[in-house]
Amino acid sequence: MRVFASAALLGLFTLSVQAAPPEGVKLSQIIAQIEQTADFHYLDEIEWKDRGYYEIEYYTRNGAKVEIRIDPASGEPVR
Repeated sequence: MRVFASAALLGLFTLSVQAAPPEGVKLSQIIAQIEQTADFHYLDEIEWKDRGYYEIEYYTRNGAKVEIRIDPASGEPVR
């Protein structure tokens, strides 16, 4: 039973490592850049997408919701 549980955990760890973002610009640097936007109010959500980008939602001071996709390798927006 222990062998099966260990194998299952190792399988889950392997799947999570494969879905991780590649090396590049640190997420903290990306967030800091967004926070420097003049109308930035607060960050709502950050999600890693398997297509290779971060999807970030934030709100502006006037209440507008902004959704952007950022390439982790360059730190630039994805179209």
